[in-house]
Amino acid sequence: MIIEVCGPGCPRCHATKENIRKVLKELDLKEGEEVAIMDIKDPKMMSARGVLMTPGVVIDGVKVSEGKIPKTEEIKVWIEERTK
Repeated sequence: MIIEVCGPGCPRCHATKENIRKVLKELDLKEGEEVAIMDIKDPKMMSARGVLMTPGVVIDGVKVSEGKIPKTEEIKVWIEERTK
């Protein structure tokens, strides 16, 4: 699974990544082995993914969130849907 965090690297982007990491730990998924978290900072690449407001989250090519820091409960649902 590839999780892309789209944004300039601001505190909101870091908070989003931290929430993703909390969920991965809770679900016992290992970053780097089962899941890759990538930073997308290029505005053209963000736009290509349909992200107009940051931070944005794209999982396996599907935009699941933009313009807010997603709560861990939301992230957990997104990941569990893809790991069934």
